[in-house]
Amino acid sequence: MAYTGDRPGQRRLLLERDVELAALDALLTELSGAATGSATPGTGGLLAVAGPAGLGKTSLLTEVRRRAVTRGCTVLFARGGEQEQGVAFHVVRQLVQPTLAAGTEKEHREILGSWYDIVAPAVGLVAQNSDASPDPQGVRDGLDWIVTRFAVQRAPLVVVLDDAHWADAESLAWLTGFAPRVTELPMLLVVAYRPDELPVDAAGFGRLAERHGSRPFDLVPLTPGAVSRIVRDTVGEEADEAFCREAWAVTGGNPFEAVELAAKVADRGLKPQVVHVPELRELASAVKGSGLVERLERLGTSTVRFAWSAAVLGAEASRRLAASVGGLGEAESVDAVAGLREARILADAAPGASDNEALEFFHPLVATAVYRAIPAAFRVAMHGQAAAVVAGAGLGATTTARHLLEMHPESDPWAVQQLRHAAREYIRAGAPEAARRCLARALREPPALDERADVLFELGCAALLTEPATTVNHLRAALEEPVLDPAMREAITYRLAQALGHSDRMAEAAESVAEAARGATDARTRLRMQAEQFMWNAFRADEQDSPARSRRLARLAEHLTGRSMAERYILGLRAWDAMVRGEPATTALHYAEEALGEGLSWTDEQWGFEVPVLVALTFMYCDQPGRAEELFNRGIAECEKKGWRGAHLSFGFTLLGYIRYRRGRLDEAESLVRGGLRIADRVGHQVPAQYFAIGILIEILLARGRIQDAHELATTYSYGTIVPSAVVYPDSQTVYSELLLALGMRREAERQLIQVGERLEPRGMRNPAWCPWQLHLSQAVEASDPERALELASEGVRRAHQFGTQSAIGQALLAKAAVAHGTEQVALLAEAVEHLERSPAGYDLACALVDHGVALRRAGLPQQAVEQLHRGLEDAVQCGADALASRARDELDAVGMWPLQLRTAATEPLTAQERTVAEWAAGGWTNARIAEELGTQDAVVTRLLSDIYRKVGSDHAGLTRLIGRQTGGPPASSD
Repeated sequence: MAYTGDRPGQRRLLLERDVELAALDALLTELSGAATGSATPGTGGLLAVAGPAGLGKTSLLTEVRRRAVTRGCTVLFARGGEQEQGVAFHVVRQLVQPTLAAGTEKEHREILGSWYDIVAPAVGLVAQNSDASPDPQGVRDGLDWIVTRFAVQRAPLVVVLDDAHWADAESLAWLTGFAPRVTELPMLLVVAYRPDELPVDAAGFGRLAERHGSRPFDLVPLTPGAVSRIVRDTVGEEADEAFCREAWAVTGGNPFEAVELAAKVADRGLKPQVVHVPELRELASAVKGSGLVERLERLGTSTVRFAWSAAVLGAEASRRLAASVGGLGEAESVDAVAGLREARILADAAPGASDNEALEFFHPLVATAVYRAIPAAFRVAMHGQAAAVVAGAGLGATTTARHLLEMHPESDPWAVQQLRHAAREYIRAGAPEAARRCLARALREPPALDERADVLFELGCAALLTEPATTVNHLRAALEEPVLDPAMREAITYRLAQALGHSDRMAEAAESVAEAARGATDARTRLRMQAEQFMWNAFRADEQDSPARSRRLARLAEHLTGRSMAERYILGLRAWDAMVRGEPATTALHYAEEALGEGLSWTDEQWGFEVPVLVALTFMYCDQPGRAEELFNRGIAECEKKGWRGAHLSFGFTLLGYIRYRRGRLDEAESLVRGGLRIADRVGHQVPAQYFAIGILIEILLARGRIQDAHELATTYSYGTIVPSAVVYPDSQTVYSELLLALGMRREAERQLIQVGERLEPRGMRNPAWCPWQLHLSQAVEASDPERALELASEGVRRAHQFGTQSAIGQALLAKAAVAHGTEQVALLAEAVEHLERSPAGYDLACALVDHGVALRRAGLPQQAVEQLHRGLEDAVQCGADALASRARDELDAVGMWPLQLRTAATEPLTAQERTVAEWAAGGWTNARIAEELGTQDAVVTRLLSDIYRKVGSDHAGLTRLIGRQTGGPPASSD
């Protein structure tokens, strides 16, 4: 048995909770260290307590807080509120604000660092001059960082959340995601909730304890002996057994009801004897429900009105605010507070509290009963009065909006203004769902005719990520409004296309902007709508006449100079289209450079990030992956700074990993793509970010020789059974076919690849560097139809030459060599090596070197074979291609050669000699001239340049621009 105080000045028995208290003590001991004064941080954990109302969860958590403080722990406490469930981050603010309350903005910025502008609105701080609109995941990541930092700095830390079933959705989502990390921190998380009242979307929170290898402690009613103890401690030991037994029977062993009943017996002066059992039953009915309401009504009209006002105000209730809502004077409100405290309806004030401190009901059950006792029509009116009062008190638009949401529509312009203001605050706080509720209510008010389109637009923007289909309806309604200026029409049309695209309705997205372009009277607007139309059509997997679209795009781009953002986006789309179609890489690079101008932002909400990503990837496919990395690193930094840590960041990490894969840095690539996939998994199931990440990760795993891992990944995500309706790169069906080939399923791979060809050929998407379906198909049919295999591979080589990059030609030659034989195969492999040496494609070069070494050994040229195998082994090890390295070692063993000392410098900075050679090459020197200057052979220079291309991430064409940054100055002159 232990004692705890549930409210200031009160001590309550905590009975029959020995198991829970023992678990708590064990966790606190682990947290604070087994030995007093231990310098080693303790182990964190989770304690979840569940049970219906009144079973003592709050009392148990009060004891948690008391024992934690006794052990020297820092304690953060919050309580969910029945009236505050719709107030985003209400619980988070209770936890965080006490630690930040005394600081200035400057101090807060020092504490929160780069996270300040992202999380400040969510935690109730002012973010001055910030236009950031972080996504929910960005805010959750920021909160993770804050609490992690606090846990380390203020260890050991105990975080306590009571009434979690009433926590707002945003706080609960954060806590559910953060909770698994507590075991890695000196932090104990303790939560209590009513399992039957958890929201439907909080299932993950309800399973927290199970995820930690335990189960919630389900509190059970007290036994007759425990209730007898409560009664006798309150009214005296003379209480007879029958009286105590009846007290247990009428309360059902509910601790709250038992304590309240015993207090009523003492207040009434009732003798605790069996003859007074009928009066005991009467008192029991007054403890809860209608009996509590009748007890309140006996306190008088003014007191009842004050109690109702406090219940309506909820967490922001104070004596003065409640008096204003209820229309009471100073003296009346003072008397009402005193009467309600004496009646155990309001909790006693904390010692030293001011006269206007926040009011708190004696128990959440009491608050619920009082609120529900207010007549419905009067309750609505009181919320209206509360909205005016809290707004006048400067408590903010979101506090005001909570009350406006409970009111009936009245065509009140002030209400619309407050709701829109609250929605903007919620958007800045990363709570779009809360913003959506406010705007939906503003729409029902309704707004004035000239304001309705604005409200519909804001509502559509707020619901874009969570309910894109609903967003479409709102935005189409906005376009039909009679009062709509051109700038708003353009903004609505852009968002409508986005919503349709996110709803997997890309044909409609393209048509919506095409219609806007046809109806535009302003040339700038028309050009922008055309840019959007080209983009959405490019993403459509079902586009009917892609070649016609490409011709229109090419004609339009010829006359553009990149002066406006719309022009630059069209130029960027032209660059991408040229690359995908397999036009010369120089053409694609020209338009990519024109599109970039002074840079393309990833976080410009008026334009989107799709085209900047396409431009960056154009550089990658055109053998300038170093330039692509530079653009991706810049874009990722933009997203992180703005708090966009959902799909945008997933694409950023995933595609940056793809660039590393194309450069042959497989280990780094795998790590980045797995990070992108983790974020995509948090965003949703079967979303585009997942398709990209899974396909790229499968390619990386196959390159590393981990075929079974790739197969398990595909099976887990049903990859290959669902064909995305949007264009995905790398093409998902082609990647799945690669996996089938690796598994030896040639017939199924052939069927899939034929379908890819039937899908892409009519669209003019013929660049093997982008989608090498012909090259893979040649391998699939090589055993059954070798002549057809050679034709397919030869066509792939022809197309690669047309595109013109060294890596594309080398990859195609490598694929053709795989279906050729004898001296032709040896010659093709030698040519592949020659081209890949002049590219930044490290893994493909390693494959070509090993294959060439194997072919030379089989052709009876062991000395030449050894040189190529050794080089291939070096490159395979540097790339992280484990299976390829193992194959190279086996081949070296077969010719009786042990590998020499391997170089491992592929990712290191350029050496002094390499810097000099790079400057000469960038300045136009030939390999022969460089060899003469160095006093060495051409082959040595070729290998030096190959290392340089891979290190800087570029072929020879892009070397001039990149080498200045690598060497710290301009390239040397060729004179």
